[in-house]
Amino acid sequence: MKKSFLGCKRPLLTCMVQADNPDRIKELIDASIPEGAEAIGMQFCKLKTEYRNEKTYRELFAYTDLPVYVTNYRNHVSNVEKNDDTLAAELLKLAECGATLVDVMGDYFDACEGELTMKADAIEKQKKLIDGLHARGAEVLMSSHVFKYTPAERVLEIALEHQKRGADICKIVAGASTMAEQIENLRIINLLKENLNIPFLFLSGGECRIMRRIGGELGCCMYLCVHEHDELATKSQPLLAQMKMLRDALGESGIK
Repeated sequence: MKKSFLGCKRPLLTCMVQADNPDRIKELIDASIPEGAEAIGMQFCKLKTEYRNEKTYRELFAYTDLPVYVTNYRNHVSNVEKNDDTLAAELLKLAECGATLVDVMGDYFDACEGELTMKADAIEKQKKLIDGLHARGAEVLMSSHVFKYTPAERVLEIALEHQKRGADICKIVAGASTMAEQIENLRIINLLKENLNIPFLFLSGGECRIMRRIGGELGCCMYLCVHEHDELATKSQPLLAQMKMLRDALGESGIK
């Protein structure tokens, strides 16, 4: 059966396995599967340079039967001083090697605040990149890490741009520092659900992070979790074991 992040009946429990070497990635995969991981997220930008090669990629993708989401963000461990053309070429190689879902930043080819370029030439290059990823059998997630509270109208504009450029999944990371902003972000999930034709993942940083724990039951397509909060893990991502219990409990309660 083809691995996929699309058409799932429930929001996927995706365990992010951030590490600087392949053995640690495998160790985290082995630990996450008994806890209920349904997909794996590998941030290749965290791998040391000596492991950034086709042999390692194929080995890691073959290590698990679960679908794998990959990122290649700027200015991380092995990406310092690389330009976006190089990062894009690496995404294409990851797709060739077996990545299921590839993260294309919304400001690839034109780095800007909020991670969504509106320059015509950059957008055309993004569309070409997305076509190339699809041609290699990969699904595409477009991401914009805004990292601050963003009004509903602007969030929807970003999401519709992701959809227009050919992404299969939209990912937006906003922010919330007050209860009022957190409640508005919960409302935004429903706005996206009503207006998008593709699945989405809407997350929030800051003090209020309830969406990372109930967003999937409100309309988000997945949860991003971690097995443990080690030095490379994203601290705002909930523990997989706890998230599975919460998701299953909310599902049994009939909350939609």
